[in-house]
Amino acid sequence: MDIGLVLQTDPPARLLVERMKRAEAAGFTHGWTFDSCVLWQEPFVIYSQILAATERLTVGPMVTNPVTRTWEVTASLFATLNDMFGNRTVCGIGRGDSAQRVAGRKPASLERLGHAMHVIKELAEGREAELDGTMIRIPWVGEGAQLPIWMGAYGPKALELTGRQADGFILQLADEFLTEWMVKAVRRAAEEAGRDPDTVTICVAAPAYVTDGSAEQLAHAREQCRWFGGMVGNHVADLVARYGEHSGMVPDELTAYIKERHGYDYSHHGRAGNPDTTFVPDEIVDRFCLIGTAEQHVAKLERLRALGVHQFAVYAMHDAVDDVIDAYGQGVIPAVTRR
Repeated sequence: MDIGLVLQTDPPARLLVERMKRAEAAGFTHGWTFDSCVLWQEPFVIYSQILAATERLTVGPMVTNPVTRTWEVTASLFATLNDMFGNRTVCGIGRGDSAQRVAGRKPASLERLGHAMHVIKELAEGREAELDGTMIRIPWVGEGAQLPIWMGAYGPKALELTGRQADGFILQLADEFLTEWMVKAVRRAAEEAGRDPDTVTICVAAPAYVTDGSAEQLAHAREQCRWFGGMVGNHVADLVARYGEHSGMVPDELTAYIKERHGYDYSHHGRAGNPDTTFVPDEIVDRFCLIGTAEQHVAKLERLRALGVHQFAVYAMHDAVDDVIDAYGQGVIPAVTRR
């Protein structure tokens, strides 16, 4: 199982680059960032610095969207980085939540997302694609260029699109029941589309906080990670609005906890202490995140791997970023690698 690190592009960018170097030295394989250019700094500028400062780390957004940048711009950004540093990027992409809503726009439709994934991949790998009625190709993209497209999804139609088209699936929660349910949906869609489901990379992303096993540290870790249930709740609220409660289209285990949700202020998005996430109970924090001793992290990662997960990406948006990088490097990654 690969282990990735997800950070926000808060200034100073120098600190983020240093943490990505630290992560590579600790055994992390992927370096991810959020992509909401109003809330945080522009990630693609910073990716060039991360790639220059590391040797093996693969970088990418978790996740970009098909609206913030035109598709040929997105393709060219990835192709340029790959031309400079080798094929060391991955395009995580979704409909767009924070990036769209803070700018007063709605997330993109799945139809638009599916079209964008096709065009971006074709152009970034040097092939011709139709864009707004015009056939174009990026002429300087060399032979052998590669850009995996990993799609973030929760709902049944998005999971179907992921299995039918994407190279990978990003699930932003680490609940074992929901992981199993959604991985099966993606694999089933891949099979129905005539694809080999084993070729779809499965990436689970969630906050991870390593404790000493005490009740005091557990309580503190829960507060540091509670924001995540609120972030996931934004997507869940969209699903409830689209499919209704108890529709059978989405498991109740995912939707039930947002009943006490009352709005969301994106100025606190993805940050510990978010006041809009008080509705998130401890049970959801424990299910959606990895909290506990290093041994408990290893045990849960093994259970996720048994469900078909190829990568766990650590959301390090709390007060122990360096500590979790070091703890994973010292105890978690070696144990997972040995097994």
